[in-house]
Amino acid sequence: MFATTPLRIVAVSAGLGRPSSTRLLADRLAAAARERLAAEQDRNVEVQVVELRDLAVDIAHHLLSGFPSAALREAIDAVTEADGLIAVTPVFTASYSGLFKSFFDLIDNTALTGRPVVIAAPGGTARHSLVLEHALRPLFAYLRAVTVPTSVYAASEDWGSSGDEYTEGLPSRIRRAGGELASAILGRTVSGASRAPGLDDGEDAVVPFEQQLADLRPA
Repeated sequence: MFATTPLRIVAVSAGLGRPSSTRLLADRLAAAARERLAAEQDRNVEVQVVELRDLAVDIAHHLLSGFPSAALREAIDAVTEADGLIAVTPVFTASYSGLFKSFFDLIDNTALTGRPVVIAAPGGTARHSLVLEHALRPLFAYLRAVTVPTSVYAASEDWGSSGDEYTEGLPSRIRRAGGELASAILGRTVSGASRAPGLDDGEDAVVPFEQQLADLRPA
């Protein structure tokens, strides 16, 4: 069953415009992760993008009534059941957008436990790049997700830039973040167990979480 079940990447885009630099960044990150996953294993990889602008009214109604619409429930299920998550928000007032926060307020704080996540944001100026560290990373820590080391901030001048001798360009940061997400996804299984080779097993041997805990206890 595991050999035929596709891996699922869900990208959440909180962009308000159409076209949107937020959506473009989400698409490029998803493509980078998908490319790495396709190169490193033989399962199909599915990518779904959740456009929050299309769900804005549904999100507001749910906050007021406590009942999600069918479309919003489908989006929440996609996020909580994904093997890997990409979360991208535009920067408003040096933080994530209200629409982005309102959507993740609807996610149970245990539903993303252990889920690998790439956080990213486009912005008008590089001065707001730390929004990823002081706003988004703590948000997903509260949701018990595992954010990959590389976060991706794209200032206006980053688009079309290949970087210089001192800094990486946006394309290389996207590839690195996508690769980290792919590696994190391959380190998990559908059941939540970690992949760890044993003495008598192949590289894809699965060690149950309970056994991992037992191995860490002192004799």
